[in-house]
Amino acid sequence: MAGKFTLSGFSDEIDEMIPVQFEHLNQLGIRYFEPRGINGKNISALSDDEVLALKEEMDRYGISVSSIGSPIGKIRITDDFEPHMEQLARTIRTAKMLGTRFIRMFSFYIPDGKYEEYRDEVMRRLKAMTAMAEEEGVILLHENEKGIYGDIAPRCLDLLTEVASPCLKAVFDPANFVQCGQKTFPEAYELLKDHVVYMHIKDALADGTVVPSGYGEGHVAEILQALSDRGYEGFLSLEPHLGTFKGLEFLEIKAGPAGQKSEINKEKSTADTFDIAYCALMEILRKAE
Repeated sequence: MAGKFTLSGFSDEIDEMIPVQFEHLNQLGIRYFEPRGINGKNISALSDDEVLALKEEMDRYGISVSSIGSPIGKIRITDDFEPHMEQLARTIRTAKMLGTRFIRMFSFYIPDGKYEEYRDEVMRRLKAMTAMAEEEGVILLHENEKGIYGDIAPRCLDLLTEVASPCLKAVFDPANFVQCGQKTFPEAYELLKDHVVYMHIKDALADGTVVPSGYGEGHVAEILQALSDRGYEGFLSLEPHLGTFKGLEFLEIKAGPAGQKSEINKEKSTADTFDIAYCALMEILRKAE
């Protein structure tokens, strides 16, 4: 089964500094990463010069980009949209400079669970974003996330079928579904399997606590086997969330509704916690051989 998958990961959970991230990826034999935190700065905020410097480091260590781990769409649906389109344009430029067509994104935080009230505005924004992606030749990857419109599988399917573009596809994140009370397999997988082109490797217990893959309720092994049976040949991106890391507060709390955060361990994320996530995934893949 493992031969059909290509490993990647959010290496900012190893360390905030790129050389440390890349040295550790080299040690693990992982040749891709999903850039999010770059030397303490978010990937979407890098200047051209900073992107070029990152590319030089990538070339030095033999690392490529699987997808841009952007925060696009991780704002409130009531927030001003035009600056966000400018940020998307900047992120698309970064993606092209780094040699990837994939950009991870979200579908806006919805106040007080008023999904139907804001559905039309969500779709208007997603269609505008996807139109830009189509024009620029990139693919937006929608990640299911707590508190956004596409938090559970039926609403993910709703936005994917409403926009109906080859430039809007799905990231499947098992832990995020578990944290929303959404059963991942077979329910979520069966609804979304035709749209999934990218996997985040993260698992969680029923109470929302993030754990290594295979130790929670995300049915990671079953999903990977089902993808393999369908001939999936995409990325498996390690997103351990087994400890805190620089930028997590912005990503999980400030951008979302009050109190919206992951139930992760309070210890600092390190190379060791990344290794735990890596070894757990390798064990799943080994057992499936």
